[in-house]
Amino acid sequence: MVTVDDVRSWATRLPRTTEALVYDRVKFRVGRIVYAALSRDETIMGFGYPKDERDALVAGEPEKFLPPLPSDERFNWVRVRLAAVDVPEMRELVLDAWLMCVPKKIAAIHPPLHAP
Repeated sequence: MVTVDDVRSWATRLPRTTEALVYDRVKFRVGRIVYAALSRDETIMGFGYPKDERDALVAGEPEKFLPPLPSDERFNWVRVRLAAVDVPEMRELVLDAWLMCVPKKIAAIHPPLHAP
């Protein structure tokens, strides 16, 4: 099972990432854009994901992925049960979410981040 410490150790390695505690929830962001956030009980992680692809993701693995909360449906967002993923998969999800919000020139100069 992936823990908050696993997510933190990976996310904080990504350039321009800051961690914040907002309403008792750990959030990782670039500037003001949140790309990953943990539920209060730290069992679910929300992360940036293209809106037009999320229904297929959730439908394909409903035991793993959850749709965003109604308040987050307007955003590029989806959720995952941390108990259903391993560390390499979590890293891929977080990295892809980070790539959605970081400037392209920053992403281009950090190709080694794709390796675990």
